[in-house]
Amino acid sequence: MRIGQQPGGNGAHGSSATALADRLTGDGLLSRLLRRPLAYIALTKPRVIELLLVATIPTMLLADRGHVDIRLILVTLFGGWMGAASANTLNCVADADIDKVMKRTAKRPLAREAVPTSHAFVFGVTLGIGSFAWLWWQANLLSGLLVVATILFYVFVYTLGLKRRTSQNVVWGGAAGCMPALVGWSAVTGNIGWPAIALFGVIFFWTPPHTWALAMRYKEDYRAAGVPMLPVVATEQAVTKQIVIYTWLTVLTTLALVPATGVVYAAVALVAGAWFLLMAHQLYSGVRRGESVKPLRLFLQSNNYLAVVFCGLAVDSVLGWDTIGSFFG
Repeated sequence: MRIGQQPGGNGAHGSSATALADRLTGDGLLSRLLRRPLAYIALTKPRVIELLLVATIPTMLLADRGHVDIRLILVTLFGGWMGAASANTLNCVADADIDKVMKRTAKRPLAREAVPTSHAFVFGVTLGIGSFAWLWWQANLLSGLLVVATILFYVFVYTLGLKRRTSQNVVWGGAAGCMPALVGWSAVTGNIGWPAIALFGVIFFWTPPHTWALAMRYKEDYRAAGVPMLPVVATEQAVTKQIVIYTWLTVLTTLALVPATGVVYAAVALVAGAWFLLMAHQLYSGVRRGESVKPLRLFLQSNNYLAVVFCGLAVDSVLGWDTIGSFFG
């Protein structure tokens, strides 16, 4: 999602599984027993899979507006988690060389050789096959195929094709991270409706400002690894201008979903959107004035923005009140 993975990294900090594995450096029985399993868990990048939850559940609730099918939600989340874990693990395999160079990723399992690369590859492929089989069995074939397409896109198009070749890597590679919306919708309906495409667009446009804000903070890491992230090849003013543009596109796309929702979502999207835009413009204005800015703040708050919007959508969908579109047609 990538599945649930944002291009270019796994957040500002390493995963909790990696940190715990690092602390298990003794020779005690417990340390020996836990060190390897925790390394495999860290390969899946557990923190970034949070996006899977944020995007999939509200999408499924919207697709079945006014109803809550707990069983279907849980089995879809499990299948999606396996797909996300597969994509993230295979990403670690493909990026093992540059992860060793970047300070932010140097403690990932393959970078510190906590897990053999061949074992990680088999682990990732097995998770991918399991994800497809599970979703086909518990949901439908379309959902399973969408997960497979996402894994392949993330690994071959983004990680191996775009990441090291173009500064627009996260723009197009970000499409993989939008797939939870399509998977969740298809699990409920067996097709892909326009609201799912709108939610896909929300995450698609949100990904560049989210990731570029992080890359501004760690641009020397990316430069050392030879990854041409936009903040590495462009000025801060140019980067923050692009962040503002994509933030506007994100907010406008959330509003495009309003006809399929009720007043609760509309209000949340408006207020949260205004707040997100304010933060993006403040970052851009600070750079233009030559001030010392904190782009990592926008990165962290962008997570909160997306969570608020999708939680608003979930509440609105569960309530099942008349949609705004129904008042006009």
